[in-house]
Amino acid sequence: MESVIDRACAAALYSEGDAGLDTGASLLAADPSSDEELHRRGEEFVRRAWARGWQPADVVRAVRRELEEPAPALVSALITAETGAYATLPPRWADQIAGLPAPAPRNRPDRFTYASALLELYRLLLRLPAIEPVGPAPGKAADAPHRPPAPGEPRMLTRIRALLAKAEATGFPEEAEALTTKAQELMARHSIDEALLAARTHGEGTPGAIRIGVDAPYESAKAVLLDSVASANRCRAVWNSDLGFTTVVGFAPDLEAVELLFTSLLVQGTAAMTKAEAGQRAGGRKRTKTFRQSFLMAYAQRLGSRLAADTARVTAAAGEENRGGGPDGGAGALLPVLAARDVAVTDTAERMFPRTTTTRLRGATDAEGWTRGTEAADRARMGGGTPRLGR
Repeated sequence: MESVIDRACAAALYSEGDAGLDTGASLLAADPSSDEELHRRGEEFVRRAWARGWQPADVVRAVRRELEEPAPALVSALITAETGAYATLPPRWADQIAGLPAPAPRNRPDRFTYASALLELYRLLLRLPAIEPVGPAPGKAADAPHRPPAPGEPRMLTRIRALLAKAEATGFPEEAEALTTKAQELMARHSIDEALLAARTHGEGTPGAIRIGVDAPYESAKAVLLDSVASANRCRAVWNSDLGFTTVVGFAPDLEAVELLFTSLLVQGTAAMTKAEAGQRAGGRKRTKTFRQSFLMAYAQRLGSRLAADTARVTAAAGEENRGGGPDGGAGALLPVLAARDVAVTDTAERMFPRTTTTRLRGATDAEGWTRGTEAADRARMGGGTPRLGR
């Protein structure tokens, strides 16, 4: 005999519109004995998302893009319950789970409304497409080519994080410029040191991948900024505009650097944009949207060349400092070592995303916004490039 859960799911999850949701919610609201099975069914749908390449932060991001409250809190409760069953979780998952929204209490404000929201969430979870995994699902062995950074943070990255936090907090553009430039130089040096160490010890490190959210508004400018940061730190970035994230492929130290620097530069750029926009409004201009779009696009484009120049300068200095090393992976082999890592990153990215395309982004239409964005990028010492889009 078909259960209440089966009838409710058949009505709500495999049809369009609100009528099926109302029918399913009515069945569930009238049968409190189905509550536990209803939530077990939701945990199963979350588990299917893991099998299709999704991670906790990805699922919450998709829910926030598509559904209103309380859906993020509902999926948070499901994720917390499902992942609590594992003795260990893949790297990075603990941080993602710690950042989940507070789980929603059950059956609030009433049974019907709660069941309707839960079924709408289940409908979305079932329709999440398969995406390229950037690490193992819980309970699975690590997939070496897509392995993300291991937990724990080297002292150098702790120092970089502190520099960027100061750059975000200061009210003096010159100080922010110096702090951010120093952070990028340390990132480049850390990347070189890690590459040489791996070569000397014949380490078996392989490129990994992480996903970073690229949220509206002005997501195209943010994607360009992330692509710029990734390129300058020897990584490759592929933007999925439909799902709101960029996959960054690279070696573990470089992936950490990209995530830290992108987040900081976005904070700095947004603050500078808000300040510049206030000046525009004070002068009587009202083209807020076009000003912001142009500002952020100029900011992203300008930073690319500056980041790349910083990395090139540090790389050249490292080569001069260590000139004369032998072929055993010492510093004299710096350029071949870095070239080999670039090839490995490119090969991994192409295996993960065999079909990508470039896209023509909306051009900047506000000259003042472009000028102010370029100035802000000069102050931040950071630039541009066209993101690749996954199909």
